[in-house]
Amino acid sequence: MVGVPNSDLLAFSQFQSNADSWLKNSILPYYPATKITYITVGLEVTESPDNASALVVPAMQNILTALKKVGLHKRIKVSSTHSLGVLSRSFPPSAGAFNSSHAYFLKPMLEFLAENQSPFMIDLYPYYAYRDSPNNVSLDYALFESSSEVIDPNTGLLYTNMFDAQIDALYFALMALNFRTIRIMVTETGWPSKGSSKEKAATPDNAQTYNTNLIRHVINDSGTPAKPGEELDVYIFSLFNENRKPGMESERNWGLFYPDQTSVYNLDFTGKGAVDMTNSGNGTKSNGTTWCIASSKASESDLQNALDWACGSGNVDCSAIQPSQPCFEPDNLVSHASFAFNSYYQQNGASDVACSFGGNGVKVDKDPSYDNCIYLTTRGINKTAASNTTAMANTSSSTRAEVCAWIATFCLMTLISFVLNLGNVAVASF
Repeated sequence: MVGVPNSDLLAFSQFQSNADSWLKNSILPYYPATKITYITVGLEVTESPDNASALVVPAMQNILTALKKVGLHKRIKVSSTHSLGVLSRSFPPSAGAFNSSHAYFLKPMLEFLAENQSPFMIDLYPYYAYRDSPNNVSLDYALFESSSEVIDPNTGLLYTNMFDAQIDALYFALMALNFRTIRIMVTETGWPSKGSSKEKAATPDNAQTYNTNLIRHVINDSGTPAKPGEELDVYIFSLFNENRKPGMESERNWGLFYPDQTSVYNLDFTGKGAVDMTNSGNGTKSNGTTWCIASSKASESDLQNALDWACGSGNVDCSAIQPSQPCFEPDNLVSHASFAFNSYYQQNGASDVACSFGGNGVKVDKDPSYDNCIYLTTRGINKTAASNTTAMANTSSSTRAEVCAWIATFCLMTLISFVLNLGNVAVASF
């Protein structure tokens, strides 16, 4: 997902040539090697001081025209992200309604989205609902932890969390304007791990609770009370803490990771509640050491793509899994991918993100080494594995730099997309 900043809306809305040039220089050189699926035009424009909302739809039209010229308009969708402030009312959910002051640009934008089958993108933050109104919103309700239910008096629908209520308020607002086919995408949601003295709910425990419950909620195919089973993509904000961001203390502490790629708190991305401890190898446990192996649940095509990436762009030395080498047998995709995944994982600091591989890698605390095939550990990354033919390559600092550059260039949000109807978590490859 690539964003057009608010500062570029004027230029993009005025001249088609600006959109054409931007697409040529900023998108086409990286596509399809980079799986770009959306272009977002403007960020929460109704919240910006200069309110450039009138420029959004013309800019979207010009970008769509540019995509049509190169035949990518069906593969790359165009939309714009919004805050919940576009609604004038969100409770009860069935009374959800758009703010009439935004009607002049919302109506043509909704028509654009419906015509081009693009999603309505919304940034949802139950944290703010609780922080700003703790007497009316319980912390458990905001954290998906509520044991009680809130009843919508108009529909009789029961709500156990704020997230679902906010989503449904938007659905009802769309239906009130007779836009029933537009799907919703949550482009930002999360919880801060640290805040000022006035932000007592901003703690690592609460952030971990919210994001863990969010992941479980999305991949369990539960949908919302008004739209059970409805497809929903959700992006967690954000991947890293932002130490230079202005505002209250919490604004700098939404990240899952510190800048050095260490976790702010442990988060299970699988939604299972525990790390998948798949049995493999010799079963030897090591004090605090972890390895990364291929998930037995991954599809063959996904594993092959991840293996090709690890042995190519990932700078992993895969000579040990070649014929007649120590890790070639057993000659199957899971075994070969496990060796490559672990090598990349260890070379890149054994961080959680280094074992993602699009959701196809899992961390284990049992040594997967067998016979003469020795799986590396972080401690042994610079040593030669005596039983293997070739030592694994040293950690590539350029790989980390490329990862950070990719993230900084293309996304200000986490690159973790939860596709509800597939029932799993997809983690974008770097």
